Amino acid sequence: MIPVTNWAQTEPLDTLALAENKFQDAFYESLKQKGIENYDKAIESLEKCSALQADKAVVYFELGKNYLALKKYKEAYDNFEKVTKMEPKNRWAWAGMYDVCYETHDYNQAIVVVQKLIEFKTDYKEDLVSLYMNTQQFDKALQLINELNDTVGKSEKRELYKAQILQDASYQSVEKVNLIQKIKEFPKEESNYLALIYLYSQSNQEDKALEVAKQLEKEIPNSDWAQVSLFKFHLNNNDGEKAVKAMNIVLASAKIDRKIKHRILNEFLIFTKNNPQFDTDLDKAIGYFSEDKEVKVAKEIGKFYQSKKEWNKAIKYYVMHLKSNADDMEGILLLMQAYTENIQFDELQKASDNYIQLFPTQPQLYYYNGLANNQLHNYKKAKEILETGIDFIVDDLYLEINFNLQLGEAFNGLGDMKKKEFYFQKANVLLEKTKK
Repeated sequence: MIPVTNWAQTEPLDTLALAENKFQDAFYESLKQKGIENYDKAIESLEKCSALQADKAVVYFELGKNYLALKKYKEAYDNFEKVTKMEPKNRWAWAGMYDVCYETHDYNQAIVVVQKLIEFKTDYKEDLVSLYMNTQQFDKALQLINELNDTVGKSEKRELYKAQILQDASYQSVEKVNLIQKIKEFPKEESNYLALIYLYSQSNQEDKALEVAKQLEKEIPNSDWAQVSLFKFHLNNNDGEKAVKAMNIVLASAKIDRKIKHRILNEFLIFTKNNPQFDTDLDKAIGYFSEDKEVKVAKEIGKFYQSKKEWNKAIKYYVMHLKSNADDMEGILLLMQAYTENIQFDELQKASDNYIQLFPTQPQLYYYNGLANNQLHNYKKAKEILETGIDFIVDDLYLEINFNLQLGEAFNGLGDMKKKEFYFQKANVLLEKTKK
């Protein structure tokens, strides 16, 4: 017969083992149900686990994950928070609370949670910057951005945030002080000078910006960026010689962005319009852009002068452009028009003759050639070239009108009044169509 005392010792162990088995079965069932995205049933199993062993943090963590998957945010947050109270150093539970805050756009509470997460992983400071921006705590954001720039280096995202903050003049003074201090600490760090120059320029403190640019040039004599700022100051002071020197350094630099180079050239172009003694320097500057595939600089300068009706200069730059872009039809037609406006019909006749050989189906070239020959009294040649070219016109009513007018002029010069009237009348009929 087994003693009663032995039953008293073994029965609790069996009960404990049975409870443990029930807990494990329910927990594994919850994991299985979560795996097939059956979150409600997973929660049911986890609640059984909680009833069996209420002190298991892992149960509440899993409840939080399942409630989050169901977008039941309060329940999810409460369960994650329960884990942090049981295990304050459980980073994943804090991360779960952060996930809930982020999905519900509760950025203020997210800040509280992320400040805790930073204790475990400093990478969360990046998240904190974004949260400060979302809650418009720009002073804190700027302070943290500068801290991260110093400790881990700059990032594109943070620089965008910083630029956004500094659009508000109320934050610029703080940043100026910060940059002045940085320059004192790191006099060879070029980026701090550039940022300070930009801020002074934005607030119309040109004298201070010039001081910083000169300081940059002194501390870093080979700084190409210093010349970007100095170029502008020299132009404003009407000091063309120094502006040219600065411009040539910038244009030859591989460090300077192409857009900045284009801006500098445009500013120098406007300067040379009133200071033509620097035309040769402008021509040299254009040479730096000979390999530019996106912007045809010489052609754009030609357009600038054409808009000012300075035809000689427009022609000069179109010719320069076409030397390296011989098949640019827009450039060719701009040159033809500039010759016409400048009453250079000999040049127009020669150039259009050459281009017709290269582009025999372009009707505009025949038009300009016919126009030139009419003006040079070569009426027979004008007639022949216009009659050939008119057949290439497709859906261009105005060009067709001009062809007929020039044909009328050619026949007038040849003394054929009947044909003259025929083409002039045809031009009038087409002109009426344009009014409908």
